[in-house]
Amino acid sequence: MRNKSAHPIPVVRLIVPDVRGRILLLRRAATEFCPDMWCLPGGLVDYGETIEEAAGREIREECNLDLIAIKFLFYQDSLPAEDGEMHGVNFYLECRTSGNLKLNAESSAHAWVSRSQLENYDLAFKNMEGLFRYFNEFR
Repeated sequence: MRNKSAHPIPVVRLIVPDVRGRILLLRRAATEFCPDMWCLPGGLVDYGETIEEAAGREIREECNLDLIAIKFLFYQDSLPAEDGEMHGVNFYLECRTSGNLKLNAESSAHAWVSRSQLENYDLAFKNMEGLFRYFNEFR
């Protein structure tokens, strides 16, 4: 189990819609956490980094895309299920990007997914809860 800190950890969750309103999901590669599950682009906010800077860094690192617009949507507590697990505070951000999508080694595939297709994906990091909220309140 991962105990990142005795305090909650800020995490960015990036919702990148396409022109048809579908959102970008990434399939995690054989990583330490949630291998072969799907998730939104994003990750931990580094020390000394703003939420916006973390969003730009994560979308560049994971997808080779440039962030051109960002909008804060909501936050979501991700409490640890067991003692010693990470306690995350997820910041959901809607992002517009430019460039050609190219995945790094953290991901093995990507998909553009509509709301009606979400349940076909095994989502990690409580992303399903966040995405249902996004589609219900912001779409």
